Amino acid sequence: MAKEKINKVVLAYSGGLDTSVIVPWLKENYDCEVVCFTANVGQGDEELVGLEEKALASGASQLVVHDLREELAKDYIFPLLRSGAVYEKKYLLGTSIARPLTAKHHVDVAHEVGADAVAHGATGKGNDQVRFELTFMALDPRLKVIAPWREWEIRSREDAIAYAKKHNVPVNVTQKSIYSRDSNLWHMSHEGGPLEDPWLEPNEDMFLLSTSPENAPDEPELIEIKFEQGNPVAVNGEKMSPASLIEFLNIKGGVHGIGRADIVESRLVGMKSHGVYETPGGTILVEAHREIESITLDKDTLNYKDIVALKYAELVYNGLWFTPLREAIDVFMKTTQKHVTGSVRLKLYKGNIIPAGRKSPYSLYREDFATFGQEDVYDQNDAKGFINLYGLPLKVRALNGLPISGLDLDQPDYTQFKRD
Repeated sequence: MAKEKINKVVLAYSGGLDTSVIVPWLKENYDCEVVCFTANVGQGDEELVGLEEKALASGASQLVVHDLREELAKDYIFPLLRSGAVYEKKYLLGTSIARPLTAKHHVDVAHEVGADAVAHGATGKGNDQVRFELTFMALDPRLKVIAPWREWEIRSREDAIAYAKKHNVPVNVTQKSIYSRDSNLWHMSHEGGPLEDPWLEPNEDMFLLSTSPENAPDEPELIEIKFEQGNPVAVNGEKMSPASLIEFLNIKGGVHGIGRADIVESRLVGMKSHGVYETPGGTILVEAHREIESITLDKDTLNYKDIVALKYAELVYNGLWFTPLREAIDVFMKTTQKHVTGSVRLKLYKGNIIPAGRKSPYSLYREDFATFGQEDVYDQNDAKGFINLYGLPLKVRALNGLPISGLDLDQPDYTQFKRD
């Protein structure tokens, strides 16, 4: 089948074997100019070293790199944190939250260089292909999308190495990790290898961001996190930028064995997958945010926010960031955070995060109301009327002789209220 005519394509480029091979494959199969784009989302400086040389040597006309760490933290991770969204009770959405930002800048670069197509290296059975392409559709549906893994004949690492040699693509053929990993400012994920058997416990040498709780320090560490309108702004009295604050807590949490999550999750494409996530700083922030909300949000707002957070997590996981619903939910979430200001003290100890104090100028906790010793703000006799009203449905049900009551009562006589 003849390929669609493409003049210039922007490729999401990591410098690994797959994307290095995609460059000549695009040129060979689409006869087009290839511009490589790399998003720095906090994956580590070592992954960015020598990228331009690799891209040009592979046949690209240029490499464009955008440093997105602060934007990721401020405009994506912090809204996620404020929402309280967690996917399937464990996953803090580390990979998911970075994809829409990366794809957004991917589209921006396509506009800047005058490309008519975009390409990515996501496989045809994962979530990322959906996240990238839904963002492309939302921001510029005119761009053609090329997904080589859904087209080419390459099916293995050996195939890719052979293709690279044939086309003189310089690749460092090192011992491949048995795990498939994704890393950014918020987390690191591990999949594949031994993890494909969910019965097996992960090997300790797999973890890269956190020590094991057993080997963590024997002394706990206290930290204090300050929030302003739901956003963390300082740790231990030191103000930090959003990205710097997350990086600092990643180190603190990692030392104490915090932030490991082992989950069998439901992929968007229909299958189950087993993964392990390391999110040290994120886990600390999620717990701290819950604590500051506990004294600044009323019961109904807290409960309803939990309900909405489930939908928010689903939207983020499924790649639906640039949608009216996500934007509308964010408006609601931002409104709830108006008074989520104050400080939380936490104790980090061998994989545990132990609340050690919380305070806020907007605290809804009143010691004089909660105490059992004061009667001038709370008359305990008022509880009798409250209980009578609150339990009225239970009383009526029992009086109707339902099985739950075990009673066999006569039905009330309403004839006296009938009109003539």
